[in-house]
Amino acid sequence: MSDVENMSFEDAIKELEKVVGQLERGDVALDESIALYEHGAALKARCEAKLKEAEEKVAKITLGEGASPVGTAPLDG
Repeated sequence: MSDVENMSFEDAIKELEKVVGQLERGDVALDESIALYEHGAALKARCEAKLKEAEEKVAKITLGEGASPVGTAPLDG
């Protein structure tokens, strides 16, 4: 299990899919299932954070004449 906080969205979703698959098969011991569930929850939170970040960036895109994007506004402003 890798460092979730530094994962890209794509890596986190791929690993989350693996975790869900293992849990759905039910072929792991109870303690391992609990650890997998906790890891899955962290991966889900990472994916949600990256999606929110992307949504905020899209919302900050400034539109020029004809509604074509001309740049972005800073996220903090």
